[in-house]
Amino acid sequence: MLYTKAMNVATPNLGKPVVRHSVCPHDCPSACALDIEIGADGRMGKVRGSADNSYTAGVICAKVARYAERLYHPDRLMKPLRRVGAKGEGSWQEISWEQALDEIANAFVKAEQTHGSEGVWPYYYAGTMGQVQRDSINRLRHAKRYSGFFDSICTNTAWTGYVMGTGALRGPDPREMAKSDCVVIWGTNAVSTQVNVMTHAVKARKDRGAKIVVIDIYDNPTMKQADVALKLKPGTDAALACAVMHVAFRDGYADRAYMEKYADDPAGLEAHLASRDPAWAAAITGLSVDEIEAFARLVGQTRKTFFRLGYGFTRSRNGSASMHAALSISTVLGSWQYEGGGAFHNNGGIYRLEKHELMGLDLADPNIRQLDQSQIGRVLTGDAVALRHRGPVSALLIQNTNPVNIAPEQRLVKKGFLRDDLFVAVHEQFMTDTAKLADIVIPATMFVEHDDLYRGGGHQHILLGPKLVEPPSTVLTNLFVIEELAKRLGVSDRPGFGLSEREHITRMLPHYDIDFDGLAEEKWIDCQPDFDTAHFIGGFGFADGRFRFRPDWTGTAAPNRPPKSVGLLGPHEALPRFPDYVETVEVADADHPFRLATSPARTFLNSTFTETKGSRDREGRPEVMIHPADAAASGIADGDVVVLGNPRGEIRLHAKVSEGCKEGVLIAEGLWPNDAHLDGEGINVLTGADPVAPYGGAAFHDNRVWLKRDAA
Repeated sequence: MLYTKAMNVATPNLGKPVVRHSVCPHDCPSACALDIEIGADGRMGKVRGSADNSYTAGVICAKVARYAERLYHPDRLMKPLRRVGAKGEGSWQEISWEQALDEIANAFVKAEQTHGSEGVWPYYYAGTMGQVQRDSINRLRHAKRYSGFFDSICTNTAWTGYVMGTGALRGPDPREMAKSDCVVIWGTNAVSTQVNVMTHAVKARKDRGAKIVVIDIYDNPTMKQADVALKLKPGTDAALACAVMHVAFRDGYADRAYMEKYADDPAGLEAHLASRDPAWAAAITGLSVDEIEAFARLVGQTRKTFFRLGYGFTRSRNGSASMHAALSISTVLGSWQYEGGGAFHNNGGIYRLEKHELMGLDLADPNIRQLDQSQIGRVLTGDAVALRHRGPVSALLIQNTNPVNIAPEQRLVKKGFLRDDLFVAVHEQFMTDTAKLADIVIPATMFVEHDDLYRGGGHQHILLGPKLVEPPSTVLTNLFVIEELAKRLGVSDRPGFGLSEREHITRMLPHYDIDFDGLAEEKWIDCQPDFDTAHFIGGFGFADGRFRFRPDWTGTAAPNRPPKSVGLLGPHEALPRFPDYVETVEVADADHPFRLATSPARTFLNSTFTETKGSRDREGRPEVMIHPADAAASGIADGDVVVLGNPRGEIRLHAKVSEGCKEGVLIAEGLWPNDAHLDGEGINVLTGADPVAPYGGAAFHDNRVWLKRDAA
């Protein structure tokens, strides 16, 4: 029977449609509050943004609005599967849940007996942002002393650069964008990836006449909404920031009194920036001197300027330095003092969730090695440095991520997964590129089919996502899998095991005097600090209360600093003493004359939603954007098949000739499944896994490549 007919047979007939509250679970700073229609038959219907939530404000992206298409997809995984035949051959046998869990546990025991406990590597990420369903895998990891997980792939470069200046991962209330006179959206395609940023920015423009400035590397949908659009070369954001601050000092926009009170070395910064004028920055960024001067003048003359700093521009090898430089503008201008002013990136530092028990942190052994998530290809192919000079990984449990598609150095990743001596169990909703290379695949619930707790990185709410519909009886939660494996592996008596989702949620909330039932009634908790705290009026997050123009790149605490056993990462010795452009990027050369960025597509979210017809139809096919001058020079016409390559490999895809990108820059939007590409290999064949200084991270938008028309 088709899934669309069998779904939710256990859900009570409600007699009439109802609207229930939930939260979008996906890897996005917006964590939108949702109102979901549940039909009389217990099935999910329309999905809307909650108008009652002051950040979501009734607006969600189109892909989530169509979520029923994903929940009731006929290709959704429904039964546990065991591989038969060679890896990747695509032959599967249905087995029971008992058989699947027994085989996973037995494989882990075998790996431990052969290579020690570190031979098992539980691997996960943000396919769900739910605290329980995402993070419980760590409790099993620590209880069994399996290899550690350094989660470097997404946030490290941005968070590190931000806290180097502020000393804390927080900032002005994001809703203040609506009260700003100028909103600078820097390095995030908000229309496609954080639609609520645009909700509040557009409100400021409508109500106050505010200007919206967008800084990015190509004409994406957000650039098209801008009053001022600055299209610069990838990885050159710090040069623009330095020139803006140069103009601020030169033309009297700098708030010297504010810096005297709140910054560490404004005089040193001013002297350093004396040579970083708009002409200097224009040569680096590809912007004109007039564009830079006009932008500097706009923000310099607009006290209530809100800098909304995204992740995209930090996914270069100088990304942390770029974030710190862009952040520093607000301190030079004194923008933090005003409602609707300052700089915001992420509010991760304001949430006081108690997660020791959930994650088993009290069971963690600091002597266990930490393996870098971004370097899974190197780990699985025996790279000694990536393995911390210890034994191989011979068993994986994967939840909430799809590394064979999304991880850098894709050819190495696939080579590792195809090892005959590697056991892989994947808990998934669809047969992803990673699941296709597994030994055991088990079906996972979606967000409306389980209870969980969420927090908004891009806003200030903790939100409850309660179970709304019954999953098929053969589809089970992440927590169930962790609990059942703990029983089979002899650690179910350890702290944190044996609790339900609701019990875990209540235990995470001791600072809020509320339990699961209370939060179900309230729907969310607004955790936004008061104005003085959010705007650092009482001082920044360092002991002396001063913003750091001169960051301690190797000594500052950060939200995800690698442990001592890993140490500093990347060319940290090259990081600048003051905000500056550092050319640690993959610079184009004669053999690789183009810079490639792998930007997000509007209707995909990483590798999620690539399975739904609505999203695939809207995106079309894998393409690379090429400037007309570059296309003409290479004899390429729109729609031609082209080949991109570098020392990591080469791929074929179709050309999209467009003036939306700069000369010398190529843009490949979206993480299409590997098999959507002409040769079955995806764009991450071309991306590198070398870490960004100083604390790691993946530079997905920083690749030099060659380009040619496909001779075939």
